[in-house]
Amino acid sequence: MPESQEGIKQNKRRKHFICLIAVLCLVGVVVLVAVGVMQSTSMQRNMKFGIVLDAGSSHTALYIYQWPAEKMNNTGLVEQLTSCNVKGPGISSYWRNVEQAGPSLRACLDKAKQSIPKEQHGETPVYLGATAGMRLLRLQNPAQSEKLLQAVETFISSYPFDFRGARIISGADEGAFGWITINYLMGNFGTVSAGGDPDTLGALDLGGASTQVTFIPNNVVKSPEDSKFFRLYGRSYHMYTHSFLCYGKDQAMKMLLQSLVVTDNGTISSPCFNDGYEKLINVSAFYDSPCTPDPPRTTHETVKLIGTGSSKECRSHVSQLLNHSSCNCSTCSFNGVCQPPIWGKFGAFSAFYYVMDFFSKHGPLKNLDQVQAAVERFCNMAWQEAKHMYNMKEKYLSENCFSGHYILMLLTEGYNFTGSNWNSIQFLKKIKGSDAGWTLGYMLNLTNMIPAELPYTETLMNEASFLSIMVIFSLCVLILLLLAFLVMKRKLCGVEQGATLGTA
Repeated sequence: MPESQEGIKQNKRRKHFICLIAVLCLVGVVVLVAVGVMQSTSMQRNMKFGIVLDAGSSHTALYIYQWPAEKMNNTGLVEQLTSCNVKGPGISSYWRNVEQAGPSLRACLDKAKQSIPKEQHGETPVYLGATAGMRLLRLQNPAQSEKLLQAVETFISSYPFDFRGARIISGADEGAFGWITINYLMGNFGTVSAGGDPDTLGALDLGGASTQVTFIPNNVVKSPEDSKFFRLYGRSYHMYTHSFLCYGKDQAMKMLLQSLVVTDNGTISSPCFNDGYEKLINVSAFYDSPCTPDPPRTTHETVKLIGTGSSKECRSHVSQLLNHSSCNCSTCSFNGVCQPPIWGKFGAFSAFYYVMDFFSKHGPLKNLDQVQAAVERFCNMAWQEAKHMYNMKEKYLSENCFSGHYILMLLTEGYNFTGSNWNSIQFLKKIKGSDAGWTLGYMLNLTNMIPAELPYTETLMNEASFLSIMVIFSLCVLILLLLAFLVMKRKLCGVEQGATLGTA
């Protein structure tokens, strides 16, 4: 009888011990899971937001950015939350109807209100940067451009955000902010290439009214007006940047069409439009910009544009847009503008991306020869065949022959890329979910969110601490499981021994 009572006591002790081990194992597993979850999501709790409106020549786009509030001055993770394309033309097109410019932004600003928590509206900065379209309007009519900006500011100020003004940014700033954006998103700041040079991408931007080229040259920039200096994450960057006003895709096409001869019956023929394409154009549209200041060459109010679809002739016409008659430096781009030799890798975005994406629809284009062949095939295609083959708006489809030759001329005869370094260009739309362009760099600069040193790690703890905790608790759980196994094994052995004695 005493032996039976002792066995009962031992069983109770074993049960209590096993229960204790089970509880400790559960606690260990919970800690492991909790630390892992907190480590991966710790910086997602409290977000800050910023809004930038890109008021371009052909359209306006609104971008909403977010970043962890805890890292306001040490951020390395500003990312694009969402974007909104404003319906209608760019704000510079409203210069005759200034009161309509602000309301054109309503739908996108309303979307911003819905996308950002209401309690954070008042602390969300909003910036509007106007680019080449407004730069042209300022040249043409300074008073009207100022009135237009004031009207837009008044409308945006009616929203509950922290509106910090609208301004026309210079071409050099547009190029520099685009360079900051793509290198920030690619994580290039603070890194160094094998040769000891800053490992950054040059930036190639093509809009409707201007184009920008920005890169770190391998020698000194001789023209001070084309030189920019930044110190980012503890490194100094001396860059070359130049903006060509009037050489955006839309304004370049206007210059091309203006140069064509109008016949007595009011028609113009262009090899840069597919054979069979026809369109009526108001003559005043040729001369509504400082880029096309010459007086009309015809008394007709409208002319009919007729496409003749010749790739070779189109290339010749487009080449004449770039003037190579003079250069006072060792190397130039075009129009007598000094440019250091192209060097390093580049990211090309905006219209560069969209045009190249069109010509890549039937397969990747691996080199310059393949790009030229794709453009030639499309230009020599009949208009009806082109409409049947491509499902897109006729306005954009009809311009692709010109656009293809224009970016080829701009990159090769303009910026001096060749077949040997063509593949150094990456055509970019988004980088890690954020649009490539100048807006993110603009916001980072104005919110003073580019620190001099590298950003903190966006985690609850550093990697060493995290790994130490995970290893220690994992070992504890394994030891507890081993103890439980030994106790259970000992109990089973005791049961088997008792059964054997009972049988005997």
